[in-house]
Amino acid sequence: MFYTVITYLMWGFFPAFFPLLKPAGPLEILAHRVIWTALLVCVFLFFTGGWRELRGFTLRTWGKVAACGTLITINWGVYVLAINSGHVADAALGYFINPLVSVALGIIFLRETLNRWQAASVGVAFVAVLWLTFMTGQAPYISLLLAFSFGIYGLVKKQLQVSAATSVAAETLVMVPVALGYLIYLSIRGESTFLSEGPSHVALLVCSGIITALPLMTFAKGAKQLPLATIGMLQYITPVMQMLWALFVVNEHMSTARWIGFGIIWIAVAIYVTDLIRQRRATRHSHKLRQIEDF
Repeated sequence: MFYTVITYLMWGFFPAFFPLLKPAGPLEILAHRVIWTALLVCVFLFFTGGWRELRGFTLRTWGKVAACGTLITINWGVYVLAINSGHVADAALGYFINPLVSVALGIIFLRETLNRWQAASVGVAFVAVLWLTFMTGQAPYISLLLAFSFGIYGLVKKQLQVSAATSVAAETLVMVPVALGYLIYLSIRGESTFLSEGPSHVALLVCSGIITALPLMTFAKGAKQLPLATIGMLQYITPVMQMLWALFVVNEHMSTARWIGFGIIWIAVAIYVTDLIRQRRATRHSHKLRQIEDF
């Protein structure tokens, strides 16, 4: 529980960190985030012996890793763009929607079945997206990109039978050439901010790797020891913190139509969380009955 809660708290404070990296643009921040995360996780693998697992990857595994790396890089990039362009609430909405997207992807690609609670939550979320599209005159592109990129990332990652640290290292390593190439391009054009804004800016860009890798590590440790239902409920710590940051720290404007759309999403989330609680209680009750029967 400690590791999982700490993970979601760290992710919840991301809106406070990324604006500190300006005047670097979103793509430059993303490139540094990829490179320093890869370096940090590779050092971790060196000391833990995880390189042996990485060397054993097949070509098929590397293909899935490349897909995961592309998806998570898109997710990280859209998130930084959202935070640094004053769309923190949209980022929060994306992570409110994400679990419902994951449920829908499970139905489509893994042939999972929905109970009536899950079907209701997905249906209500769909209504919310339609409302935000037609009543505000613009689809919530940032929110949907964040939700679907992370949802599809989870879907592909589900097929990878590798440890969390090795997976993160491989996913970032495949993106390092692209990230490094972009930084070299910026340097040639004289547009890189890495060495032009002082040592504090250099330190902050390097720290983007630490604040990316650390929660991934703590999440991997916590997720192994907690029921999925508990993880599902705790994950809403992050978007709630982001939403509060948007409203009370950066004072983002929320129109009445957007408030209504967010309200509909929260109804969908409430139905989803209620179902998680119901399932967990049913599992506990069934476990107790088996213990009594065994006794």
